[in-house]
Amino acid sequence: MKLYGIPNCSTVKKARAWLAEHGVEAQFHDFRKDGVDAALIDDWLTQIAWEKLVNRAGMTWRGLSEQQKATVQDRESALALMLEKPAVIKRPVLVEDGKILHVGFDEAAYRKLIES
Repeated sequence: MKLYGIPNCSTVKKARAWLAEHGVEAQFHDFRKDGVDAALIDDWLTQIAWEKLVNRAGMTWRGLSEQQKATVQDRESALALMLEKPAVIKRPVLVEDGKILHVGFDEAAYRKLIES
């Protein structure tokens, strides 16, 4: 299992702590330190809609100009933004064998994942 995110993000911290408390090993991939590439995000966008992967509630999105926000209207423009500013990706992204298991953190959803 691999958990993608930013270490100082409170939601990522909750997810990492929950996984550790439940004995689930997940390699952590730091968007800022380890980066992201077009192939990875493109693969994710085949599994989940770009609207769910772009975090419009986060500080990075709120820091964009209205013009920048207005340009994000489809898969390609969302991909370009996520490559330019990986912190705009909703996090954490929990992945196993290339398949997205969950985006964001929800204790009930994580519990269901480890019980199955």
